[in-house]
Amino acid sequence: MNDASETGAGRARDRDTEGRARNARPRDGLGRPLPYGAPGVARQPEGVVRTPQDTVGEAQALLDAGQPFHAHEVFEDAWKSGPDKERALWRGLAQLAVGLTHAARGNATGGARLLRRGAAAVEGWAAETGEHRPYGMEVARLVAWARESASVVEREAAAVDAQAWAPRLLGERR
Repeated sequence: MNDASETGAGRARDRDTEGRARNARPRDGLGRPLPYGAPGVARQPEGVVRTPQDTVGEAQALLDAGQPFHAHEVFEDAWKSGPDKERALWRGLAQLAVGLTHAARGNATGGARLLRRGAAAVEGWAAETGEHRPYGMEVARLVAWARESASVVEREAAAVDAQAWAPRLLGERR
C-alpha cells in the first residue's frame, strides 16, 4: 500500500503512487483475494510491454503452473499495449484464460460463456486477418480446445483443475 483514503467501512483504500485505487491484497493462483498478510501468488505487474513472443511464453508458463488468472493479466497487457490490428487477438486470449479461471473456481456458467466468447474472438480475428498461426499459436486448435472445454464444463458443472486443463499455445505438451 502506498497511499490511502478511508472507505465507508473505515478501512484505508489501497492506492498506487499516482493515487489510483489498487487492491494490494494477496491473491491465490486463481486470482481470488486472500486476507491481508496471507501468503499469496506473486501478482503480474500491470502495464508491462512485452514482445508478442514473450507474452506467449510468459502466459504459457502461468497456464502450466495452474494460474490462468495471472496469464489473463499478461494477455491483457498485450491487448492494451499492442498494435490496434492485434487487440482482438489478445483480448480473445485473455477471455480464454479468464474463462479457464472461472471454470477452475467452479463457475461453470461464466467459465463456459467466456471460453466460447474468447474462442469466437480469436477465430474471428484469424478470419479477418487471414493469420491462423500468429506467433506460432495454432488458432484452430485453441478454438477447438476452448469450445470442447466449455461443453465439458457445462456438462460436468464442477470445478476443473486449471493446471491439467491448461491449453498449449504453441503445440502439444512436451
